[in-house]
Amino acid sequence: MSVHSSANIKRVTTHTLQEMKHRGEKISMLTSYDYSMAKIVDEAGIDIILVGDSASNVMAGHETTLPITLDQMIYHASSVVRAVKRAFVVVDIPFGNYQGNSSEALRSAIRIMKESGAHSVKVEGGSEIKESVTRILSAGVPVMGHLGLTPQSIYKFGTYTVRAKEEAEAQKLLEDAKVLEECGCYAIVLEKIPAALAKKVAESVSIPIIGIGAGGGVDGQVLVVHDMLGITQEFKPRFLRQYADLQSVMKDAVKNYVADVKAKDFPNESESY
Repeated sequence: MSVHSSANIKRVTTHTLQEMKHRGEKISMLTSYDYSMAKIVDEAGIDIILVGDSASNVMAGHETTLPITLDQMIYHASSVVRAVKRAFVVVDIPFGNYQGNSSEALRSAIRIMKESGAHSVKVEGGSEIKESVTRILSAGVPVMGHLGLTPQSIYKFGTYTVRAKEEAEAQKLLEDAKVLEECGCYAIVLEKIPAALAKKVAESVSIPIIGIGAGGGVDGQVLVVHDMLGITQEFKPRFLRQYADLQSVMKDAVKNYVADVKAKDFPNESESY
């Protein structure tokens, strides 16, 4: 049964998120990429659903997030939006659709909003994408930032290791967070950075800071739903808490189905017309 009855459902908005930060209420965020999963996640009471470009990994099997296209992101986002009644839906603008060209960034954001019905877009980077962020915001599209480990730049970094451990990079990250806030971003994701730095960022800006591998001193947390449910087992970073082992549950269910079909036990008489 849903934790929210249909009579008292109130949509989460950017204003809601800002109020949550002000009163010290932590923000919960998970990814979803399809109708069925999004419906479960939304009814469980999540605050934000991220239609992440991580769909490139968990849904399509790619090694990185880079291959997924704008059309594919819109398809996933549309599926999610149709399921959601309460959560705030954020969609990643995929690699190559906003970097270095603010006009392209605006077109991409508008397509996502118009064709999927989502509530916001998310982009990776700081001062280097300031023009794109400003251009998107000028059209009234809410923008969530993303700093620290930015998966779309993995070939630049060359590794998925913790970012901003050195003073220079840490200082740039703090400055970039302030730039994104000044541009008008309503929230920022910080990925895989030292907890002390993440806490400092959260205290230095007035907008919500959502962490993934960034400690508990931020305003909220995000995980990939397939990772936290144990559907994927290959990816087990230090920051991941696995809340279930659905891969084993699902494999056992399929094995039992196969066995019943082979043994002519399914369907039985009561399951037939």
